[in-house]
Amino acid sequence: MARFGLVLAMALCLTISVFPDTTTAQLKPNFYGKSCPNGCDASVLIQSTPNNKAEKDHPDNVSLAGDGFDVVIKAKKAIDAIPSCRNKVSCADILALATRDVIVAAKGPSYKVELGRRDGLVSTAASVNGNLPGPNDNVDKLNKLFAKNKLTQDDMIALSAAHTLGFAHCSKVANRIYNFNRTHPVDPTINKAYVKELQAACPKKVDPRIAINMDPVTPRTFDNVYFKNLQGGKGLFTSDQVLFTDRRSRPTVDAWAKSSPAFNAAFVKAMTKLGRVGVKVGRNGNIRRDCGAFN
Repeated sequence: MARFGLVLAMALCLTISVFPDTTTAQLKPNFYGKSCPNGCDASVLIQSTPNNKAEKDHPDNVSLAGDGFDVVIKAKKAIDAIPSCRNKVSCADILALATRDVIVAAKGPSYKVELGRRDGLVSTAASVNGNLPGPNDNVDKLNKLFAKNKLTQDDMIALSAAHTLGFAHCSKVANRIYNFNRTHPVDPTINKAYVKELQAACPKKVDPRIAINMDPVTPRTFDNVYFKNLQGGKGLFTSDQVLFTDRRSRPTVDAWAKSSPAFNAAFVKAMTKLGRVGVKVGRNGNIRRDCGAFN
């Protein structure tokens, strides 16, 4: 999705919507309570092969940092090193737990993670198209995408706030600051001072590997400053700023800009619902020995 909004949360968990599954999974926080005490189907962890270009190599996933994948892979190896746990814990569940831990480490809310997922059996770059929010999406398109997975507008706004962390590549914002439309070369909804910051960080013909913070104020803290940024015209993507400019979503933005507890509660609720989307159970998935390969 050309962003790493929540290091693992949005980018990785939204991948489950690429392979929707009608199975109703019985997820629960203590799923491994006896077998190994310690949303996702982890398809985005799969490495490409000569015969298959995997999800992680789709252009929309270019900002998924390698160290994020490495953490999950190392955790899987550590768990499988324990005889009683070997081949019992899925990469998908480790991914979901890592997401929660990233949020907590960034001073965000803690929450119980429902467990019991299996790992996905498919990972193709082609299947990413149309299944992840785009940086230029409007509220109608965002609502439609999330509604497809039984997520409400409030869920969409809360999960969009994953952009309170992480980075994006300059290419994804270039049109807003240089070539917005025939009338306005710069998107008029962007704060003028912020435009100058973005143009300084992302000059024309910039190296495509250059990245910028999603949140220009508190980029390493999970907080409701994301919504305060939108109020001030400092949403990085069009899909961020429209949450404030659209009258349907603005009241929610204003409410959560005022109340951190209200936002945190909404985010936990939305993440829990997201974690139930497209879950694989039984023969619909497996438990990988290597999180980066089908086995």
